[in-house]
Amino acid sequence: MKTRAAVVEEGGKAFEIRELDVDEPRVGEVHVKFVASGLCHSDLHLIDGDIVPRFPIVAGHEGAGIIESVGPGVTRLAPGDHVVCSFIPSCGTCRYCATGHQNLCDLGAHLMKGEFADGTFRYHGEGRDYGSLSMIGAFSERATLSQHSVVKVDDWLPLEVAAIVGCAVPTGWGSAINTGGVRVGDTVVVYGIGGIGINAIQASAYAGAKFVVAVDPVEFKRETALKLGATHAFADPAEAAAKVNELTWGQGADQAIVTVGVVDEEVVRNAFDITGKTGTLVITGQSHPEKVTIQIPSALLVRNEKVIRGSQFGSSNPQYDIVKLLRLYDNGQLKLDELITKKYTLDQINEGYQDMRDGTIIRGVIVH
Repeated sequence: MKTRAAVVEEGGKAFEIRELDVDEPRVGEVHVKFVASGLCHSDLHLIDGDIVPRFPIVAGHEGAGIIESVGPGVTRLAPGDHVVCSFIPSCGTCRYCATGHQNLCDLGAHLMKGEFADGTFRYHGEGRDYGSLSMIGAFSERATLSQHSVVKVDDWLPLEVAAIVGCAVPTGWGSAINTGGVRVGDTVVVYGIGGIGINAIQASAYAGAKFVVAVDPVEFKRETALKLGATHAFADPAEAAAKVNELTWGQGADQAIVTVGVVDEEVVRNAFDITGKTGTLVITGQSHPEKVTIQIPSALLVRNEKVIRGSQFGSSNPQYDIVKLLRLYDNGQLKLDELITKKYTLDQINEGYQDMRDGTIIRGVIVH
């Protein structure tokens, strides 16, 4: 079957639209016709070099669509089902899935390679195999996926909105609730108000935090944060630190959550310094795997018993949390429509990512 897809040939090159062949589903796989795909900053890392997969690769990992066919052995999904892709597959049986860490499923070892667990590929063109980012490749009209990478959702939900719950929403929400452990009365600071950070803001407010402080240089993003749960917003981290010190009578923040597009030493140190005793620093944003970005004084870490935690997919359970968050949205308790600033066609993908670089959108969505 033919499909049009946005691919990255090699690092440093923009997305290119290609017509590819996509395989029929094999054992344990499903074939999905995508309705919408979210634009996530992680896909920019392919171009900017912070993620180095096997090229060429079909980009995109936030996708929502309808199952067209299923392969042998698939029993929990059927043609016609509405699904959201989870950028983290969850097999349910590996050591990490079996101990409640589905976000760390062993199948995740294949995410950046762009290959399936058996080392094969589902996209082909011009005599070459094309990888699929996160074993998904959502910047395509169609895809063949492992059943472990899709979550069945209620069929009355708008798929153009549901797409962003495959990554950004649970990653941000879970960074606050699951990884950070935000509780009633806490003071939370979020650095970087993009598609992930804005959901850390929403989650912190939902959990009952007393103060939710947004830090971002873009005025539009600060204004959006104030509309969706932030109590304060600053462009300057130093101003944010001074205000948090005032609000907490010098005690500091309970949680500082780093969701900037590319993590560096400066934002990590700012976040570490703003937390008080027993405070938790959550690092969710990405950087090049060989770049050292955590430089903090161990004496302060020890004396104040601070905690530094990484957060993969917001420490979420894809099969449970994606459905849960969409039902909160359906009940009016989670804002999603307000996060989608602009919609694009597949041919406008580079325009969409330029808008992201320019800071003019919170979340963009490709509508196929």
